[in-house]
Amino acid sequence: MRKRKGHPVYPLTAAQKFHLFYMNFCPKKEVLNIGTSLTIESEIDWEVLKQSIYKAYERCESMRLRFAQDKEGNWYQYVVDKEERDIEFVDFSDKTMEEAEQTMKDWTQVPFKLQDVPVNRVVMIKMPDGFNGIYFLANHLTMDAQSLICFLKDVIEIYCNAKFEGVAYPSDMASYIEQLQKDLAYEAGSKARERDTQYFHKLIEDSEPIYNGLEGRGQLEAERERSGNPEARAAVNVSDSVDSALDIFHLEEEPTSRLMKFCEKYHVSLSCLLIMGLRTYFQKMNGNDDVSINTAIARRATLKEKKSGGTRIHSFPFRTVISEDKTFLEGIYMIRDQQNEMFRHANFDPVEYFAYRSKLYPHQGGQTYEPMSLTYQPMTLKEKGLEQLGNIRYKTKWYPNGATTQAMYLTVMHRPDDNGLDFNFEHQVKAVSREKLEFMYYYLCKIMFKGVENPNLKIGDIIKLV
Repeated sequence: MRKRKGHPVYPLTAAQKFHLFYMNFCPKKEVLNIGTSLTIESEIDWEVLKQSIYKAYERCESMRLRFAQDKEGNWYQYVVDKEERDIEFVDFSDKTMEEAEQTMKDWTQVPFKLQDVPVNRVVMIKMPDGFNGIYFLANHLTMDAQSLICFLKDVIEIYCNAKFEGVAYPSDMASYIEQLQKDLAYEAGSKARERDTQYFHKLIEDSEPIYNGLEGRGQLEAERERSGNPEARAAVNVSDSVDSALDIFHLEEEPTSRLMKFCEKYHVSLSCLLIMGLRTYFQKMNGNDDVSINTAIARRATLKEKKSGGTRIHSFPFRTVISEDKTFLEGIYMIRDQQNEMFRHANFDPVEYFAYRSKLYPHQGGQTYEPMSLTYQPMTLKEKGLEQLGNIRYKTKWYPNGATTQAMYLTVMHRPDDNGLDFNFEHQVKAVSREKLEFMYYYLCKIMFKGVENPNLKIGDIIKLV
């Protein structure tokens, strides 16, 4: 396929293929939906908001993406010139908050068709609590959390520029097609790709990882017994149902700032600290120094990458072998160095990573070494652009799509109102209960705070103390 409806078409990127890869295993196609709302405590000029949304569409190529499948079943993408759909308006003011939120949750659980149709939806909403704004739904093939926040911020800044004196018009977005062409050039056999392939192949060949369970070694021991292989290192941790729930635990502003101060003092990211806390929890529960969890890498280092929209997340297993006689701080530095190295090679195709690993260490479908996935989302709308609004309060909310192919997925993000942390656990209902997550969250916090207060304490001592 060269052209579609007069537009040049492009193949999918590795990040997009990764989403299609797990969608194919999932009976619920809404697994790729991301739903969110952003509302401010202010009266809204709905006509100006509508024009601002159209303007933001015009400035963001990935919001105008379409997909088309050829006769062989291959998917392509292209960008249409303009978005002409009507922007819907829904007035929830005579409903309760619960009813309004349930409606938006229902919207989030309706999958998009893919062939030649828009794969996002923007609805202007008037809420019962006096907050007003927009509900936004996108397919993960076209957006990730960072580009979604970038688009919403653009809408607000365009609106505020039209409505308020002295609010500057936002700087231009970057071209999605330009970044897409760079990604495709990389994948077409560049030197950089060769280097990245070498790095990941060497990493995988080093040795076989081992599965660590949320509650200990039970799942792995059951697998060893079932297969008659006492050396088995992978296990099944998903259930036979992809139905998911979202459980959120809130860390208050004051303890959050203690974690952030530690990160500033020792020049490490919060994601290093979270990985350290999680891996130490699994080390405590399973008695293994060798722990592997999936982590997401945003691949938005440059300003153009930050502002080009689209989906750029690559997800790889992050394996650490840290003995109990290392100190908490030594462990964190090992994670930081390993992360920095992985970031340099993060353009590599995750689907290829998993294919190579399962060829090297064959095990049955559905088995894994990673009990969970982690994403840390540092970006909030607080960053820049909303300070000019004086003290207008705003709220963001994420709505679960009701399906996940993983047993457990943790997304950690900052709350807009107080900058505390929200730990969003999306989990298969039949695989992991809320009680188990509470238990894990409780110990994760205990480990992190014990380590932050005593960075030179040995990991073994922290495990004993908590």
